[in-house]
Amino acid sequence: MNRLISKIGAAIVSVTVFLFAVFLIIDYTFGSYFVCMFLPLGYIMMAAGFHNECSADRKVAANVGMVLSAVYAVLILLVYFAQTTSVRLETMTAQAERILNYKYGGLLFNYDLLGYGMMALSTFFIGLAIKPATKQDKWLKALMLIHGVFFLSCFFMPMTGLFLSMSDGSTSGGGSAALVAWCAFFLPIGILSFIHFSKK
Repeated sequence: MNRLISKIGAAIVSVTVFLFAVFLIIDYTFGSYFVCMFLPLGYIMMAAGFHNECSADRKVAANVGMVLSAVYAVLILLVYFAQTTSVRLETMTAQAERILNYKYGGLLFNYDLLGYGMMALSTFFIGLAIKPATKQDKWLKALMLIHGVFFLSCFFMPMTGLFLSMSDGSTSGGGSAALVAWCAFFLPIGILSFIHFSKK
């Protein structure tokens, strides 16, 4: 049961990251927001699998990774549930739009970056907990550790005011391209995790 749940989680991660990239490319905003609510659920299932199988001397790293995955999930679910409900369906003032609407680079946009920063830290600590037994596991561990570097940009960039140019609602193609590039980097983590949990 443990491996099955973790395997399903890895599959959810892989599918949602792939769909997120597709929706970004075809500019289907609702779809990209919608699938982002399933990604953290799959990631928690996947992270729990690595936590469960790690050795006793690496439990602290695995515990930190699990806690951070929960923080990530809460932030991301709040952001995208707001985008697919209140922001999409209700009439808001201009000020509320700037704060709540993701495309304006306001508060919820910053929370989104913070959430993915927590995810990056989570993958780093989960990576520390993995003892690779195969070539695929070595790649998986390396990708998770490298992904941890994204924490720095996700945490500090909103503090620089770099995204203030989004306040008029005009999003650049560069932002979408960066997200697609992130998908290309993270998708192998989901796939390699699926392969890992598929082994007997």
